[in-house]
Amino acid sequence: MARRSAAAAAEEDEDEESVERIFEGRVVPGWKEQVTVRALAVSAVLGAMFSVIVMKLNLTTGIIPSLNVSAGLLGFFLLSSWTKLIDKAGFASVRPFTRQENTVVQTCVVACSGIAFSGGFGSYMFGMSEKISEQSGETREEMNIKNPGLGWMIGFLFIVSFLGLFSVVPLRKIMIIDYKLIYPSGTATAHLINSFHTPQGAKLAKRQVKTLGKFFVISFSWGFFQWFYTASDGCGFKAFPTLGLEAYRQRFFFDFSATYVGVGMICPYLVNISVLLGGVISWGIMWPLIEQKKGDWYAADLKPSSLRGIVGYRVFISIALILGDGLYNFLKVMTKTVTALVAQVRGMMSQPTLPVSGGGGTALPAEESFDDKRRTELFLKDQIPNALAMGAYVVIAIISIATVPRIFPQLRWYHVAVSYIIAPVLAFCNAYGCGLTDWSLATTYGKLAIFTVGAWAGASDGGIIAGLAACGVMIGIVSTASDLTQDFKTGYMTLASPRSMFVSQVIGTAMGCVIAPSVFWLFYNAFHDIGMPGSEYPSPNALVYRNMAILGVQGLGSLPLHCLDLCIAFFVAAIAINLARDLAGPKVAAYIPLPMAMAIPFYLGPYFGIDMCIGSLVRCAWDRLDPARAKAFAPPVASGLICGDGIWTLPQSVLALAGVKPPICMKFLSRSTNARVDAFLRRHPS
Repeated sequence: MARRSAAAAAEEDEDEESVERIFEGRVVPGWKEQVTVRALAVSAVLGAMFSVIVMKLNLTTGIIPSLNVSAGLLGFFLLSSWTKLIDKAGFASVRPFTRQENTVVQTCVVACSGIAFSGGFGSYMFGMSEKISEQSGETREEMNIKNPGLGWMIGFLFIVSFLGLFSVVPLRKIMIIDYKLIYPSGTATAHLINSFHTPQGAKLAKRQVKTLGKFFVISFSWGFFQWFYTASDGCGFKAFPTLGLEAYRQRFFFDFSATYVGVGMICPYLVNISVLLGGVISWGIMWPLIEQKKGDWYAADLKPSSLRGIVGYRVFISIALILGDGLYNFLKVMTKTVTALVAQVRGMMSQPTLPVSGGGGTALPAEESFDDKRRTELFLKDQIPNALAMGAYVVIAIISIATVPRIFPQLRWYHVAVSYIIAPVLAFCNAYGCGLTDWSLATTYGKLAIFTVGAWAGASDGGIIAGLAACGVMIGIVSTASDLTQDFKTGYMTLASPRSMFVSQVIGTAMGCVIAPSVFWLFYNAFHDIGMPGSEYPSPNALVYRNMAILGVQGLGSLPLHCLDLCIAFFVAAIAINLARDLAGPKVAAYIPLPMAMAIPFYLGPYFGIDMCIGSLVRCAWDRLDPARAKAFAPPVASGLICGDGIWTLPQSVLALAGVKPPICMKFLSRSTNARVDAFLRRHPS
């Protein structure tokens, strides 16, 4: 009797916690009914919108927060509104909006906007250009320059962006069902989508969308208002010396950016503090001290942008921190991946069933929950033929080996072939590691390709372009592989078919291969100072990636005096800080800064870190005053700020292309400079 009561109680608890019992009465549509025309139409609109936002973030600092919540919210809102409008218009047999369709939209949008990042428009691809080459101070050689062109960029992305998808398809069951990898971002997205489609969740989602829309309008209007005061360089609120003119010269100021206040509200507190700390160490202490060595450590008559001068210290020490952090995390994730993989394989080979605790020698199958049974059943229902995936990989690889060297003659066919032989192993490692840690190492694999292929090609045969192009090939494969496995996890938890996940990922990637280069091309033509230090879109990672390629090809001889010593010190410091974080435990590690985040302001300056910390302060105060409301509404508020300011760049670009200039220049001068200006104007009153 007691056993029956306990069993009944356990079943009741499972019913309360079970997500799938809530949806048990609803029919799960077939995979073709999940990939609908309306879902793809909404995906195209949102994909274009988020591509603009990601491109702006890419070209300003390179810090890109997760926009999954925004994509999920807006996808739910647009499709549910579409369904209601069609129903009210009197159309018969309107198909209900399902969570599976919502998952398709989410997958498609993230795949599309992801190309704006993995396409390298703010890193390796833009790093090939003449504009970035001039900043690096190298001797001009045509073989090491390839300027952006809409046609070749779209073609290159179509060639390299799909291989990663086919490389992990045969492993989907192993990753999701057998190894039960967590994929934290995919799991969180699934919980979000599932919650939207419950009665309580739908009400909250509507309020969240309303909040997002309100702050979108505020942010967009603020960007429009600021535009009126930016008639020339150094004008407007972005040039407001909020902490004084001397602090402004060292890039310590609040630039009134709604985008980075929003980013600060989303990013963890530690990231924001690490960015500001990096700015204080570099621009507050190191660069002023090194500038005092002008004429001693480096020549006094160098161009301000020369890598032989102060800019060289900023760029190469930043690279040292990035590489130290990347190497440590690469080894850490690889060690975890290999250890966990070996343990999984050994367990499956030696003990196919799990023993019951406290039992005798009899082994019984592990008890699966109702949710797991339901999800596994549907996940295994629609199979993607492995022969199709492997055959497609081989065909696309052959096409790519033949065509990529035509786009980049410096990259030989055998460089590409070796990359594609190694890539599936790296794609699996990245997808598996991402399932364990939620950490994608795609850019780290790309940097390894820069050094190895660049050195292999050699300086005399265009090794700089070869290394950067190989970086694009590797990132294109590895990043899409981990993205797809995340999507498989999301689909598994929302009962979306693996086929619909794969098809929507392919469609989203295809959209991104056209939309992302088009958005970059708009920026590139509208803002003629793009990529220049101190401009609105400095694209810092482009110079960093190009200089990595130079290092890989030419070695360390081009560094300024004592720069190598400082680089070694910061490289070791990055490893030591990461090691200290892992050894100290979670409580202490929460107060130890992140080297990767510290590295970003070393070149750019700390101004955006101040914006982010203001966002953090807002979030912290909100968390203290009303934790429940902050948890529900802080992400929509932050997303509204980011999206509004990001979308403003579209009309701003159109105005710039049309030759429409702002009417007012708002500048700030010191008292003595202002007196000289007033005296000059009195002498020349016209």
